[in-house]
Amino acid sequence: MTEPDVLAATTTSEQDRKSAGQREINLIWENTQMKIALSVIWVALVVAGVLAIMGHWLGSPEVQLAAIVFVFGVANLVTGFYFGRTNHQRSGGIGGDTAGTR
Repeated sequence: MTEPDVLAATTTSEQDRKSAGQREINLIWENTQMKIALSVIWVALVVAGVLAIMGHWLGSPEVQLAAIVFVFGVANLVTGFYFGRTNHQRSGGIGGDTAGTR
């Protein structure tokens, strides 16, 4: 078995340090986005369930319907932004436009 050839480094140690910092910040931000999106969706599901089951005791049918439409709209908006942000053919960050299709 032969050892694979190792390519020479094309970046400086300062560029490597900057890239590592960017990766760490990107991970923190992605985790924060995930937690916010999941929280909004769970709250939307709970509120929609309560309104669907007990809505006629909490107010008029028109208020019940408006609240359900609003909650589902918020859930769809947050979900759409989250998946739109995390499902790109090419993302920024490390490598930028020179990184190619991922």
